[in-house]
Amino acid sequence: MNYRHAFHAGNFADLLKHAVLTAVLESLMTRSAPLTVIDTHAGAGLYDLGGEEARQTGEGAAGVGRLMASELRPAAFDALCSAVEGVNDGGRLRLYPGSPLLVARALRPADRLIACELRPDDCAALARALPRRAGIEVLNADGWRVAETRAPAAPNPLLVLIDPPFERRDDARQAVALAGRLVRRNRPAVVAVWAPIKDLASFDDLTGALGDAAGGAPVMIAEVRLRGLDDPMRLNGCAMAVINPPAGLEAPAAAAAGWIASEIGEAGAVGRVSWLP
Repeated sequence: MNYRHAFHAGNFADLLKHAVLTAVLESLMTRSAPLTVIDTHAGAGLYDLGGEEARQTGEGAAGVGRLMASELRPAAFDALCSAVEGVNDGGRLRLYPGSPLLVARALRPADRLIACELRPDDCAALARALPRRAGIEVLNADGWRVAETRAPAAPNPLLVLIDPPFERRDDARQAVALAGRLVRRNRPAVVAVWAPIKDLASFDDLTGALGDAAGGAPVMIAEVRLRGLDDPMRLNGCAMAVINPPAGLEAPAAAAAGWIASEIGEAGAVGRVSWLP
């Protein structure tokens, strides 16, 4: 795989993904039973916004840089902003925490995190970034297979974050197939799938397939479109599709999507939440 998230850390897509993820975690942590979280494509865990990769694209500065400087950001970003402040010293914005660090920050003593990363160098960086404590596993392994084999059956609480780079042609197919298998194994499981929006046909195909895979379970779609979908070679937007979303997720997801669209998007940008029928 050639994809390196260091080029894109802290961009608008991360802001939506992590606002939704932290809101899901906040809700699930109110339940008494221990939670298992599986991150299928965990990445390096912590990203240097001052590094060559981040400076080359400027996406982090346009994303989390603008968020942290905003005086009008909604409360939907509070947990993310707190985590960003926690990994930076003296108010300087240099580092950005990835999904596994956000999960680890929220875990209770009895909860578990299984973080999977195929790239050996990023997996080693992830192991260094995550706290060393019981219940946190870092695996240099195929997250597709690990999620299927390690996911506990119902009634054990389960959250799976499926966030592939969509660099391979079968990433969308695998995301849908895994989501379906997880819900069949653990009906109340919360399955969150990050998806790019490049063109409308591909996005509609993916969300429609996820709705079918959910087998009647509710599916919430939080999406941001920064611009029109005229150029399918660009990342024109992104979405978080959440199967079995916790109660109350719609409001913070909509607030985060709306802020991103208005503050980072071009004229006519859209941030919204919808539900699959």
